[in-house]
Amino acid sequence: MDTMCVNESHLKHRWYHNLKYAVVGIFFGIAFTKAEIISWFRIQEMFRLQSFHMYGVIGTAIVIGMISVWLIKKFKVKTIHSESIEFHPKKFNKGQIIGGVIFGLGWAMTGACPGPLFAQIGAGFLVIVVVLLSAIAGTWVYGYFRERLPH
Repeated sequence: MDTMCVNESHLKHRWYHNLKYAVVGIFFGIAFTKAEIISWFRIQEMFRLQSFHMYGVIGTAIVIGMISVWLIKKFKVKTIHSESIEFHPKKFNKGQIIGGVIFGLGWAMTGACPGPLFAQIGAGFLVIVVVLLSAIAGTWVYGYFRERLPH
């Protein structure tokens, strides 16, 4: 069994149950815009080591994520549908380094991380549609060649 699917919900819901994700996405987009995470200038500042702003945002997200995972494990938190949440160890491989470098180069060149792409488009930076389409194409290429990539 593929370990990627272990945490997938097996419950079937009507289409409108997914609207909650759209609402959360809208709030994230507003937060990203207000925090200037969608700013190409802020992203360039980060890669040029000229400002702590983005490092502070990323560091805060990491700390919140760590605390959240710790709380989920400690209190055996379940999903809103009472399903167990499981964490599985991840095996390190050199492909993660190669992928991280490619990801970082793309982020530095485009000024766009996958997280705020939709917020950037919504803010009127329509050139980011090219980045979004490239991210989708890159994801497809990775999925197609995944089994043949170095481990």
